[in-house]
Amino acid sequence: MNAARTEAPGQPRKVAVSRGTRNRRRARTLLALPAAVCATAVAVTACGSSASDQAGANTTSCVDTTGPSIKVGSLNSLSGTMAISEVTVRDSIRLAVDEINAAGGVLGKQIQLVGEDGASEPTVFAEKAEKLISSDCVAAVFGGWTSSSRKAMLPVFEDRNALLYYPVQYEGLESSKNIFYTGATTNQQIVPALDYLKGRGVKSLYLVGSDYVFPQTANRIIKAYAEANGIEIKGEDYTPLGSTDFSTIVNKVRSADADAVFNTLNGDSNVAFFREYRNVGLTAQDMPVVSVSIAEEEVGGIGVQHIAGQLTAWNYYQTVDNPQNTAFVKAYKAKYGANKPTSDPMEAAYVSVYLWKNTVEKAQSFAVADVQQAAGGVTFEGPEGLVTIDGENNHITKTARIGEIRPDGLIYSVWDSGEAVEPDPYLAGYSWAEGLGG
Repeated sequence: MNAARTEAPGQPRKVAVSRGTRNRRRARTLLALPAAVCATAVAVTACGSSASDQAGANTTSCVDTTGPSIKVGSLNSLSGTMAISEVTVRDSIRLAVDEINAAGGVLGKQIQLVGEDGASEPTVFAEKAEKLISSDCVAAVFGGWTSSSRKAMLPVFEDRNALLYYPVQYEGLESSKNIFYTGATTNQQIVPALDYLKGRGVKSLYLVGSDYVFPQTANRIIKAYAEANGIEIKGEDYTPLGSTDFSTIVNKVRSADADAVFNTLNGDSNVAFFREYRNVGLTAQDMPVVSVSIAEEEVGGIGVQHIAGQLTAWNYYQTVDNPQNTAFVKAYKAKYGANKPTSDPMEAAYVSVYLWKNTVEKAQSFAVADVQQAAGGVTFEGPEGLVTIDGENNHITKTARIGEIRPDGLIYSVWDSGEAVEPDPYLAGYSWAEGLGG
């Protein structure tokens, strides 16, 4: 298979799901939060990641709306294995806040950003979320990356009836009235990537991922898709976050001789994986890798010489050609440095701040209940294109894009969905996914 070819397979189909089905499915999630994580989340009344209409119903907010400013929080890994990815997300949140403040703020109030470090540990994310909500009294929190961090925070936000804007693609099979998911859900990233590979004649895959919620759940979905579409899974391996020894796994991949590798590694493990991949002579021409957690920032950390020609699945690249993205890239580089690339998760975080602003202004209120009620149909013309909040599941519409990493270190679209794909977090529109939601 030649990874550089650009002919497009069929488009991801639009999801037609009845309101009743969506409402039934939105109340379920795939995985319960482990007890060890629940124990660390302060004042959590109900463990698990299911959306609850009762959670936090009687919680009194300490958000102060009487002064000239309003507090919001950013919660990202500024240390640990995920810092390679999350520092830039924090930077894009700051850019959006600064732009909004320069334009007059939100409802006439300046935004005061309170930052915290999740330190690449789910338990720390839960603790810092509690602090931001209960001590700093923020109106909303923007951040998180791994699904483990999100699942650790979810019961805190539901119990405290607070708002989290989560900016990273994830495995789906979840919804909460207290979380707005501004990254892709499965049918906006993983399924289009699989459709693309199938359209290119891929008949076998090897699955490599980090050992936590997102890769494990994503690979369950990939295996269900593969079974329904005549694709053989030749191997499946996981390694702890932060792992740097990939000699055994890469040799297994080489021996399996699959048509392609589907990569759900996260953080700086990707550096070691792709360097070993190249060391053993594997290339994008003979066994391409499709990654769903490598963006422009990670390309620099890996070294473009180790990854040029490989594929990614996202909704945004720095090379997207529209006026909004031109302005975004210019503003980001002016603030943080001409050599700093933009990427999908940071763009989704940037978009999330503007979606919160637009929702607050539609509601004419910072109150959680008012924001939740006003959210459906709120739009923002972002760098990735027009996005719209789905009020039934708190996800947003997104254009699916397959990209190729080029020698200049940037990622260029080789296929896109042509229009924004409606979010279907429970994959209700796909018969092969029946039963995946538990």
